[in-house]
Amino acid sequence: MTLVAAIEYLRGLWPQELGKSVFEVASGPLSVVPGVGVERWMVTPAMNRVVFYRLPIQRLSRLHENDEMHQRMMIETCVFRGVAELLDKDPWDLAPDRFRHF
Repeated sequence: MTLVAAIEYLRGLWPQELGKSVFEVASGPLSVVPGVGVERWMVTPAMNRVVFYRLPIQRLSRLHENDEMHQRMMIETCVFRGVAELLDKDPWDLAPDRFRHF
C-alpha cells in the first residue's frame, strides 16, 4: 500500500512524465551487482519501467528504528529514488513544495 500511495502521489505531480510508466514489484533481482550488492529497484528507461524488489527493501534495509513509520519511509525513499532515476532527476526535485513549510 505504501508503494502504491507513493507512486500515485508522484503521478499526480508528474502526470505527463509518469502517465504511461509501468511500476512493478518483484521478489528480488536475479543476481547481485558486483561492487553494488543487491539492488532495491531496477529502472528500464527504454520501456518506461521501474521494478521494485520487495525482499531487499524489506529485509536488507538497515533502519535505525524498525517500526512501521521507518519502514514506510524506507519504501517511500526507494520509490522516490527509482522514479527520480527514471526521470533523470534528483529525488528532492520530485516534490519540492512538499517540504517548503519546514
